[in-house]
Amino acid sequence: MKDFYNNKKVLITGGLGFIGSTLAIKLAKMGAKVTIIDSMIPEYGGNLFNIKPVENIVVVNISDVRDRFSTNYLVQNHDLLFNLAGTLSHVDSMTDPFTDLEINCTSQLSLLEACRQYNPEIKIVYAGTRNQYGKAQYLPVDEKHPLMPTDVNGINCNAGEYYHILYNQVYGIKACSLRMTNTFGPRHQMKHPRQGVLNWFIRQLMEGETVRLFGTGEQIRDINYVDDVVEALVLLGSNDKVWGEVFNIGGIPVSLKQFVEAAIKIRGKGEYQIVPFPDERAKIEIGDYVADYQKLTKFTGWEPKVDLEEGLKETFKYYEENQQHYW
Repeated sequence: MKDFYNNKKVLITGGLGFIGSTLAIKLAKMGAKVTIIDSMIPEYGGNLFNIKPVENIVVVNISDVRDRFSTNYLVQNHDLLFNLAGTLSHVDSMTDPFTDLEINCTSQLSLLEACRQYNPEIKIVYAGTRNQYGKAQYLPVDEKHPLMPTDVNGINCNAGEYYHILYNQVYGIKACSLRMTNTFGPRHQMKHPRQGVLNWFIRQLMEGETVRLFGTGEQIRDINYVDDVVEALVLLGSNDKVWGEVFNIGGIPVSLKQFVEAAIKIRGKGEYQIVPFPDERAKIEIGDYVADYQKLTKFTGWEPKVDLEEGLKETFKYYEENQQHYW
């Protein structure tokens, strides 16, 4: 796989964010010629420090995927596109649905049109989300599970994914989707919990705050350490059997309470309390989620490698060493 990416021209949208920057570092070290697109919109998680290990060997373009003219230019002359740009907040999508629509739908269509017109040979791996399923009707959730999102973000992500699969089928632009679940680890933004609570719990424990778990705390989440997610993306990008397909990724099913308890054990201190759901969260809560990722394993051989304890240790270590760049 390393030989596959050597000298490949790779474009990563959202490449200064959590998963995008981790992917950029891995690909650059594999010899790929990486270009990053990121809007650096405050609160969205883009951080130039995220690519510190490869800052001299990747190209960064501060641009918004909503800018069609820059997108038309930037997609040219690239072999692969890892399309990770998008808004992630379920709550924000309900309070500001039109921004979510612009970024997760309109911009995705613009990006695909740019590829169709200016680089139809490009291959695209799209970052989907488990939120596309809504509340699980059965567990584990496979790719045939009904798609019934509980919020605007999930609906728009479904549309974004469908655009990619449609362009694969109609125009032959090779594209696939990886529906991601809860991911934690280094390089996640730590200023608010709206893009994922796992890393927010870690910040709270580092700050000596009491972690507040909504509901019962027994809600099961299927979690992945970021390195495992990046490995899945890399495997998909190098596999010609995946185009036109959608895949689940999954990892370690644990309750939110178990996650926090494990973090407290590794930290050596900390506490949590169970509190009622705020109204805006209760209305869009999905309940338990566990992914069936057999299809991803069948196509690529992918399996999660990093267990919860190891992942938490690495995450605490990273933020202890680099806290000033994230707080």
